[in-house]
Amino acid sequence: MSGSIDRVASAAAEAGIAIEIKRMGESTRTAEEAARQCGCEVDQIVKSLIFAGRNSGKLYLFLVSGGNKLDVQKAGELAGEELERADPRVVRAETGFAIGGVSPLGQPDSVRRYADEKLLRFDQVWAAAGAHDAVFAAEPRALIAAARAEVADITE
Repeated sequence: MSGSIDRVASAAAEAGIAIEIKRMGESTRTAEEAARQCGCEVDQIVKSLIFAGRNSGKLYLFLVSGGNKLDVQKAGELAGEELERADPRVVRAETGFAIGGVSPLGQPDSVRRYADEKLLRFDQVWAAAGAHDAVFAAEPRALIAAARAEVADITE
């Protein structure tokens, strides 16, 4: 396994949640691709979206249900500053994850995390596991707790 995938597995174990990381063989970069690969509804896919503070450059992770769109205004209010899409090179350098494989687990403490309250409607959700084709399933409350994310209304 890659270093990023190993880090996700270690973070899950440290948080006390049992996950099985699956390499799907095809891309799971988009919620639609991931849902097809995982055999679930698009809304059961956890999109891991990284934004940066416009003034501070600080990174923020938003865990959003696959069929929903992040409300950048609401997200910025939570963050306390205006947000913009983070530069993929900065995301890789600061989190160790490449866009398309950003996991909710294994994030550095410097990245503040928020989770879409709509994820709690499901018994199981699927999230990225550190590579463009790696995913894992988890119970949403356990995943959000393991990710140390704050549940909030962050979607349009």
